[in-house]
Amino acid sequence: MSQYESQFEENLYQLRREKLAQIAAIAQAQNSALTESEAKYPNTFRFTHTVPELRAIGEPLATEQLETTKIEAAVAGRLMAIRVQGKAGFAQLQQAGQRLQIYIRKDDVGEQIFDLYKLLDLGDHIGVRGYLMRTRTGELTLHAAPISLAGHEGQPAITFLAKAMLALPDKYSGLEDIEIRYRQRYVDLFTNTEVRETFSKRAAILRSIRKYFDDRGYLEVETPMLHTIAGGAAARPFNTHHNALDIPLSLRIAPELYLKRLVVGGLDRVYEINRNFRNEGVSTQHNPEFTMLEFYQAYANYHDLMDLTEELIKFVAMEVNGTTKTTFNDVEIDLGKWTKLSMREAIIKFWPPELGQAPSIQSFSDRSSLRAALDMALSREYVCDEVARRSELDRIINALNHSKTELLAYEEDDPFGKIIAEIFETVAETELIQPTIIYDFPLAVSPLSKIKPDEPEWVERFEFYIGGFEVGNAFSELNDPDDQLRRFETQLEDRKRGDDEAMAEVDEDYVRALGYGLPPTAGEGIGIDRLTMILTGSKSIRDVILFPLMRPHAKTPVADEGGHGESAE
Repeated sequence: MSQYESQFEENLYQLRREKLAQIAAIAQAQNSALTESEAKYPNTFRFTHTVPELRAIGEPLATEQLETTKIEAAVAGRLMAIRVQGKAGFAQLQQAGQRLQIYIRKDDVGEQIFDLYKLLDLGDHIGVRGYLMRTRTGELTLHAAPISLAGHEGQPAITFLAKAMLALPDKYSGLEDIEIRYRQRYVDLFTNTEVRETFSKRAAILRSIRKYFDDRGYLEVETPMLHTIAGGAAARPFNTHHNALDIPLSLRIAPELYLKRLVVGGLDRVYEINRNFRNEGVSTQHNPEFTMLEFYQAYANYHDLMDLTEELIKFVAMEVNGTTKTTFNDVEIDLGKWTKLSMREAIIKFWPPELGQAPSIQSFSDRSSLRAALDMALSREYVCDEVARRSELDRIINALNHSKTELLAYEEDDPFGKIIAEIFETVAETELIQPTIIYDFPLAVSPLSKIKPDEPEWVERFEFYIGGFEVGNAFSELNDPDDQLRRFETQLEDRKRGDDEAMAEVDEDYVRALGYGLPPTAGEGIGIDRLTMILTGSKSIRDVILFPLMRPHAKTPVADEGGHGESAE
């Protein structure tokens, strides 16, 4: 298979090989000890400043001050613009996300170095020595010339470092094709500087999270990514096989069960920033490989984590952006102002008025009451002239019809909490733009959560939503080993009924760990990718993952999105 995408590209590659040979010849003429490989691809350049550092030094100084002080420096970077005007030329050198203009004059650098300069192309890496100045238009510029700094005496004003064998995208439009940007992130990063800023912020988010938990006595740990039993979330795993041990394994869908084993072992406060893998759909909010923060605190419950969550998100926002306000999908979101609603309250609050009277709290008490509420809504005819709203109502009605069909298919003694969770997702989830905690979930979708003492079909669990999607998931941990075993067995029954996200096997070792005593504990998982989307205003999860999973060309279509899991993604 050819490495070239076109005949033009192949011809260009060959032309640049020839230029590279000429550049190497110039380097060897200057230093006969260099091998051809060393001349074409030098292995080091001793820079004195980064481009941002040099700009920070020079920007405050006026032209006269620069002329008086004559600040010498050596910088390295990628050429993003270059032009020659007779015996002089200008270029833009980019490094660490910033650019600095370079001025070169034949009389200052000599004929050989100026010949080398004329062989350079956009994208080449070079090192430049010289002194700071300002042009007639006032632009801060590094004037290429020999310098007297220690270690740089007698060195050429320009040192060639690496040749770009492929042409850079058009300088005016940049790399615009979104799929190419994801596939060729290495080009995207240096042609679109805002992309670099996004990933710099992502790193800052991770640093601030670690700071928050480290300062509060949490221990950062690492748990296995290869599991003998996929557990800790409702999700389809990626399966593999260990040849030496001859055993089937799954890539981690969540670290939860291992982290709670550590709490049993006496590590009262633990956290892990982990990679998870779920064999599910791809969308603007889902990537099969994603990053999560998961943490556990002994002697706490889900109310404690509600307070911690608000504090954590505010802290991270201030550390990264210097404000609790961010803009996502053209809507200003204030991460300093939170709302709390139970799942049932959220369904009632966001019930579409076009479908008639909203259900009452009593509607969720038994299947007949819920069926009656659905029948009333689905039998109502509505009138709506707005196209977008009518499309949204059609989506809601179709989803409610599906929920009703599922409800009718259930046996009388089957838990119907999953239907309630589906109805919540249908009518409320996309409405949760401002930070909102949704608490008290059905037991049927929460196999690892502690039951509410006064409502045995509901558990002490919450999720928090920002921007219309789930960002985090938390609950008071179930620590009764007998109850946990029963719920694992219920998961097996769910799997027999066709739920391929339910556990396929009872994790007996985890039940045994609970047998040694898990103290009252609360735990939470927060999707780092989604949180980064919110804090950077990125509309797709692929915008905040350096190398998102992409379907190879001419492959089968992507599967549908996965369902509502218990652990945040």
